[in-house]
Amino acid sequence: MKNYILLAALAFTSVLSAQTDTEKAAETVSKSEIEGHIYFLADDVLKGRATGSPELKIAASYLANTLRSYGVKPNPVSGDYYQKVEMFRFYLNEKIDLSFNGINFPEVVAFDIDAIDSEEDAVYLNYGLEADYKGKDVKGKIIIVKAGTPDALELRPALGSRAPKRELAIKNGAKGLIEIGSFDQAIWPRFKHAFEERVSLSEGEKEPLPLYVWVQTSQEELDKLGAETLKIKIKSNGIQKAILQSQNVVGVLEGTDAKLKNEYVIYSAHYDHIGIGKPDAKGDSIYNGARDNAIGTTAVLTMAENLAKYPTKRSALFILFTGEEMGLLGSQYYVQNPILPLEQMIYCFNTDGGGYNNTTLATIAGLNRTTAKDKMIEGAKTFGLKALDIDEVAPEERLFDRSDNVSFAKVGIPAPTYSTGFDAFDDEINKYYHQAADEADSLDYDYLVKFYQGYILSGRSIANDPERPYWIKGDKYEAAANVLYGKVPEAPIKN
Repeated sequence: MKNYILLAALAFTSVLSAQTDTEKAAETVSKSEIEGHIYFLADDVLKGRATGSPELKIAASYLANTLRSYGVKPNPVSGDYYQKVEMFRFYLNEKIDLSFNGINFPEVVAFDIDAIDSEEDAVYLNYGLEADYKGKDVKGKIIIVKAGTPDALELRPALGSRAPKRELAIKNGAKGLIEIGSFDQAIWPRFKHAFEERVSLSEGEKEPLPLYVWVQTSQEELDKLGAETLKIKIKSNGIQKAILQSQNVVGVLEGTDAKLKNEYVIYSAHYDHIGIGKPDAKGDSIYNGARDNAIGTTAVLTMAENLAKYPTKRSALFILFTGEEMGLLGSQYYVQNPILPLEQMIYCFNTDGGGYNNTTLATIAGLNRTTAKDKMIEGAKTFGLKALDIDEVAPEERLFDRSDNVSFAKVGIPAPTYSTGFDAFDDEINKYYHQAADEADSLDYDYLVKFYQGYILSGRSIANDPERPYWIKGDKYEAAANVLYGKVPEAPIKN
């Protein structure tokens, strides 16, 4: 009898080992299970999973216990499935009163503002670029400028000029900078909601600007700038500060190869969203974040379930980040405080996205930037999807540098972001991105089954490959990788 049991066990083990990675990737993805994860994470009871909220802690507990149920091991530093992250919250507890020449401007977003109650003449400086300061004395004065630059007037690209314009105002001794724009009415509320409060890993910047705000107005009012004296009246009790406690969720699985198990593939996603915001036409004010990023969070869970059952040669580190919506804070904190040496992390396979509009695709930020490209293409193709690099769709959006993957890329770890099918910023994306409409019942779960299967197969292929993935030669993050991994760059070929 004992021999029979042993033979049966050996036969079962042989069947498992005979399975291909494709079969393993397909087997563990259950439509009902992924629905269960997403419906919970995007439920109204979690109130949009805002960073630092009690509801985000509930989500963290759900994720931690799901990893536990799969057999994933906890954080080796803390002994549980959490990494505590302390942040600083900066917010206004009352509206800013702002007017120019007696006309009120209620739509204001503050990046910096100290307590102020002032009525004075302001200086108009066109776009507030370096050339605009020539011959102008702005020391101790408030500057009024048009938002963005002549080549970047729309809100998203205009944000790119924010840092240099702020630095110029500080350099020239201004006490305040006000940028005024006439932005898309559909986008402005999202922008305002995102910046109504700021969260940072540090208590403050070295060179704060006492007053830096953006103002939304009509094109008619914007066209008047510079044509008349600008008498400004502004009142605020300033930005308040509080400590915010949150957590990353982490887990570890050891690989099967005696040598390769010392190398890790990171599987990551952020699990926070933007909380409660402006009510939509139906009165719904909870921004549930099914697409952004319950989909990505569930991808990590599906990978964990698969690898717990069928481990790969390399080890796996699962990280679910807090604070992404506040500026990639959870991933930045992790890179600054890793639980395992960063040089042992050979790849970061991140998952994030604002939605999808093409269910024939898996869209990947950084697809063409690492040597694992073919594995992601083949992984998606195996389950009926085409892998597409996001830079082929919207290079101007710089999406590679706008998700948690970039925190790892900056220290040299090859790190793409695997996202649902996207081929344009169109109405289908804008309908759900950071909107109350982003509910669990609006998703195509048949598509998500294929998406997760392709993600798992891609990850398994990378984790089992004897050859380590790396940046494509000449990538801007290759130099950081050479430092992290102690790799000596190839000498240039002499003619």
